[in-house]
Amino acid sequence: MPQFSYRARRRSGEMVQGVLEVADRSAALTQIERLGLFPVAVDAAKGGAAVATVEKPGNRREALAAMLPPTLRQALLRKRKPKLQELATFTQQLANLLQAGMPLTVALNSMTHLESKGISSEVSRQLRQEVMEGRSLSDAMAKQPLIFSDLYVNMVKAGEQSGALVDVLRRMADHFERFASVQAKFSSALVYPAFVAVVGIGIIIFFMTYMLPKFLTLFGNMEMQLPMMTQMLVQVSNVFTGYWWLMLMIVIAMYIIFKRFQATEEGKRKIDQWKMSAPVFGKVMKLNLYGQFARTLSTLLENGVPVLTALKITEQVLPNRVIKEAIAKTRDAVTDGKTLAQPLAQSRIFPQLMVDLVKIGEETGDVPAALKNVADTYENELNIALRVMTNMIEPVLIVVMAVGVGFLLLSVLSAMFSLISNVGGSMSR
Repeated sequence: MPQFSYRARRRSGEMVQGVLEVADRSAALTQIERLGLFPVAVDAAKGGAAVATVEKPGNRREALAAMLPPTLRQALLRKRKPKLQELATFTQQLANLLQAGMPLTVALNSMTHLESKGISSEVSRQLRQEVMEGRSLSDAMAKQPLIFSDLYVNMVKAGEQSGALVDVLRRMADHFERFASVQAKFSSALVYPAFVAVVGIGIIIFFMTYMLPKFLTLFGNMEMQLPMMTQMLVQVSNVFTGYWWLMLMIVIAMYIIFKRFQATEEGKRKIDQWKMSAPVFGKVMKLNLYGQFARTLSTLLENGVPVLTALKITEQVLPNRVIKEAIAKTRDAVTDGKTLAQPLAQSRIFPQLMVDLVKIGEETGDVPAALKNVADTYENELNIALRVMTNMIEPVLIVVMAVGVGFLLLSVLSAMFSLISNVGGSMSR
């Protein structure tokens, strides 16, 4: 009978090696699981007596976590919610393993050895244990809400019910990658303006608190009348150097007031409303929200999630309170028997183009495709709006910084010219 060497992990975290005489690799996996072990690697062996040795696990942190209850284990190995790109990578890897023909438990076991940044191998171990105990993958993921959102769980459930789990996982991976791409574009659009602003403010503060006092000492020794521009700069510098603690307290107080206002529901709504109505930035924000709404709802409906559940999940996913309220009213209207396009139009939040395309989708019986078209449209417009915003912010910041630095230089130079003229006049006399 063929022999298979294996490496498996005990619940305590210890690694066990051994050799089994079984008919095939599948039987070897079954036998290892019956022993209460988690298979790590199973390979065909040419021969040798059955042995069982114990080795210390290489990852002390995971070995310690393996001895803890599931909740404490997750707290030790996971401290933050994974980023969208990390979730996309995890989802794509799982889809690839299942596509290759691996059973779900074997695929999850393999996931513990694949490098998936941001999601620890303990997550895959817990999922595998839950599945081995008879639960579905979606139910197992629902027990880890920090990692898998309602959107993720419901789409996996729909994939399990339809028998197209691999296709659903691939669509989800694409969905998360699209959202991660949009986030990256937002970040990259603000990096250069933020850098220019920080450098400019740093130069001004350094000049006002360090360089200017040295010049003022020189001018004070000459007992000369400073120009008006220099006197204004001196007053500002005195405020910076003499009352910096008061300015710091004012900034801290304003920050605390803002945070308390932001913590209230009314405050959150007001801030979200301001974001959507702000010049230039408001357009970018609305295009991003419209694209997120259409893409998320399209992905859910395309994978067989009921429309009311899909609207509820979409409402939870979107961060803007104004949009959330509009989606909630839309869900209530759909519950009462109305079509999706009617409440979207009545909310006066969503653009007419989206309403018209959704209405066409309802008439043709393909709302997911219509929403996907909407998402593509607004994502393309978002790319253009981001470029426009960046092209507008950069020159404005450069001009503002140039005016500030120029004022500093002119103030000092005018005082120096006055000093030179006074010295020249004294020498001529």
